[in-house]
Amino acid sequence: MTIPSAGRTPRSRLPREERTRQLLDVAWKLVGDGGTDVLTLGRLAEEAGVTKPVVYDHFGTRNGLLAALYQDFDARQTAIIDGAIAASRQTLKDKARVIASGYVDCVLTQGREIPGVLAALNGSPQLAALKKQYQQVFIEKCRDILAPFAGPKGIATASLWAMLGAADALSDAAVAGDIGVEDARDELLETILAMVRRSK
Repeated sequence: MTIPSAGRTPRSRLPREERTRQLLDVAWKLVGDGGTDVLTLGRLAEEAGVTKPVVYDHFGTRNGLLAALYQDFDARQTAIIDGAIAASRQTLKDKARVIASGYVDCVLTQGREIPGVLAALNGSPQLAALKKQYQQVFIEKCRDILAPFAGPKGIATASLWAMLGAADALSDAAVAGDIGVEDARDELLETILAMVRRSK
């Protein structure tokens, strides 16, 4: 399938940061159209209108590209949630709603691409470790956000992992159309609220 992206333009020298952004955008489009199976460095170079050495210089390997895609997704998710948390009211329900809506909406924005990238990440020990690292950062972020509303011992780590599992499952179900977006947000909100209440 031909990708109608900005990458199909005559080759030009871009600053490294801009070239990385272009390559990531084309890679997301490739994954969205054909899944992670079609994502190779050679295919990315072809679709982006650059030589293979350019792509290899930016990502090194296919695993490096997958890691960059996950980092790109995580950076957007973090920025959205951080901004919304800063703007929200200082109540448990408002903070929990921001976490729930932010998580679901970020996955929906990336559409069917991010589940495929996450599945590919699980196929490599190195990438699985990267995914776990980002998951732990998210869990600690949630712990800090919700700490003022928790009991004296704080929220159990097991509870936070359970919340993250629910967030992933609900977001994936919403992307697949198995449940509505609002249903996913509302259920995750209730899961977070219940988790905090159990900590008291």
